[in-house]
Amino acid sequence: MISSRAIIPSDTDIGDAASTLSRPYRLTSAVDLFARPLVPMATAAGVTLLTLIAISTFRTADLVAALWAANALAVGVWLRSGRGPGYDISFGAIIAFGVLAGQFLGRNNPSTAVMFTLANMVEVSLAVALARRFAPTLNLATVNGACRFIFWAAAVAPIAGALIVATGLYLMRGAPFLISFQTWWFGHALGLAVITPFVLSLDRRAIRALWSPWRGAETLLLFGLLAAMCGSIYFFSDLPLGFALVPMLILIAARLRVLGVTAALVIVSVSAICAVRIGAGPWSEVITDTAERALFTQLAILFGFVPIILVASLLEERDRLSARARAGQVRAEEASAAKSRLLANVAHEIKSPVAGIIGIGDLWLSGQLGPVTPTQTEMAGMLVKTARQVEALSHDLLDVARAESGAVRVELRPTDVRGVLEDVRRATALRPEARSLALKVICEGDGLVAIANSQRLSQVIDNLATNAVKYAAAGGEVTFRAHRVHDGVRIEVIDRGPGLAPEKLSQLFEPFNRLGLERSAVEGHGIGLALAKRLIELQGGYIGVNSVLGQGSTFWIELPVA
Repeated sequence: MISSRAIIPSDTDIGDAASTLSRPYRLTSAVDLFARPLVPMATAAGVTLLTLIAISTFRTADLVAALWAANALAVGVWLRSGRGPGYDISFGAIIAFGVLAGQFLGRNNPSTAVMFTLANMVEVSLAVALARRFAPTLNLATVNGACRFIFWAAAVAPIAGALIVATGLYLMRGAPFLISFQTWWFGHALGLAVITPFVLSLDRRAIRALWSPWRGAETLLLFGLLAAMCGSIYFFSDLPLGFALVPMLILIAARLRVLGVTAALVIVSVSAICAVRIGAGPWSEVITDTAERALFTQLAILFGFVPIILVASLLEERDRLSARARAGQVRAEEASAAKSRLLANVAHEIKSPVAGIIGIGDLWLSGQLGPVTPTQTEMAGMLVKTARQVEALSHDLLDVARAESGAVRVELRPTDVRGVLEDVRRATALRPEARSLALKVICEGDGLVAIANSQRLSQVIDNLATNAVKYAAAGGEVTFRAHRVHDGVRIEVIDRGPGLAPEKLSQLFEPFNRLGLERSAVEGHGIGLALAKRLIELQGGYIGVNSVLGQGSTFWIELPVA
């Protein structure tokens, strides 16, 4: 006999029990189970109480209850508290004792009590095994996890118990097999689909969220309204108004997620079955047989209300993915800011010494440092040219850093696109590498005035022109074209170079990506187009490219028309 002292939990027991329930799927043993007895003993007591309540309140088909919560509680706690052969056997034995005690307290004769206990334990054990096999993470915060659990643990597991009870009642009492089978299956499936997810969703985080005064008030308001609607629909109305609960359940799912909607479904299920039991509620005058009305109510809840759990699971899954995306965005922004700071520092550190190198190179090249030989003149020219390339790179790096950090401010005003194109064409024509190319400006139509920053727009078009000159074949041409498109102005820089393969187009505007041309004779650093894209976006425009391998490329810009 267990003394009263043995079942009084200490503060340590309560803390251990709470931590046990918050860590699903630990490998445990029977020693662990009895070292912290609060969870199994409280569960057994709850199973006994729920069994007695179901027997005395929810029986609608001979000895079969239309709503059975005891097994759902046992499955939920069993799945959360631990696993392992020794633990499973010990915990199952304690649950079986609780079910059998409830059967005897409900005044079932010994043979009936043993049969019901056997059926319940087969169902509970099967539900636990199927949940571990097909929904091992017990994550009801995903649609996939919720669907797997509801199908296997709630829909499939009760079938075995229903067969045992329906057969036993038919042989022992001559009860209709089909009615007993349906009532057991649907009633136990309803409990497993509603109460077990509630137990699995109950954790410290969810409880802490309800401690907020506003959230607590909101929860009380929503459940108060739900209780009032259930009372009106199931106890004071003969009309089939159950559909009116759907918007309220969806609202609870949206605000309180899985924990809230499963608790709400418990209220709905208890109200509906109690109304059937006392002969009230919808269809009470149309369907006079209590068992048939209970079956109809069970099906209405299972197929009309239980799927709303999936809505809550979908919302929780969206919340988790959104939080993950926000965290990833924060990390990416921090990394981008660090990279921008590094680029800015590198650019600043490069500019001063490079300026000195260019100055010394110019003095050397001009002979101001003394007589120079032809070889020295050539080397001085190469030095100055290379230093100017590094200087240009430092300016581009600084612009990229400023653009990515949002430090670039562009003042937008009406800009004459034709004038910008002519300025860029003339500047491009002065470059030695463009001497063998034909440079043309084609402006189609009037009103080619865009909302842009003329300096930054010239910088972008000059960058595109530089690329076009690099890749255009000798004796070819580069065309600057502008025309109206819808409510914007489209600017194109067209070359007849080698073009690009389709798989490379998506990588073209990535920083420092030269598309495999790092070792080619074509100079560049892979940041010009990335900078051009950012500058055009700052002006409210779009930039892109159309290219055919072997036929050339067309880089285009679209800006709002003035």
